Amino acid sequence: MGRLSTHVLDTAAGTPGAGMEYALFRLDGAARVLVTQGRTNADGRTDAPLLAGDAFRGGRYELVFQAAAYFRARGVPLAEPPFLDAVTLAFGMAEEGHYHVPLLVSPFSFTTYRGS
Repeated sequence: MGRLSTHVLDTAAGTPGAGMEYALFRLDGAARVLVTQGRTNADGRTDAPLLAGDAFRGGRYELVFQAAAYFRARGVPLAEPPFLDAVTLAFGMAEEGHYHVPLLVSPFSFTTYRGS
């Protein structure tokens, strides 16, 4: 069985990205299907895996984080339009394994990697 998890780190503040909105989409041919959405918890994580058990399916996905809304809510001044708005991470997963896709973000940059 596989599972997918994520977390957000606010690298500008040096804190977890608490309260950031996210949405996970499965790419099914030309269709973009919403799988789940929510907000990160106080630790910048989701309360449960995004996909696990029977819900886990290999394939192509997009994980979209509302970075500009997060920084605005924290009083960070942003240009209009902001340099980063919705940050989309496009990735693929095989049928098995644990996929951890974190977002390290500031108002001006982001990075990700496959964690464990």
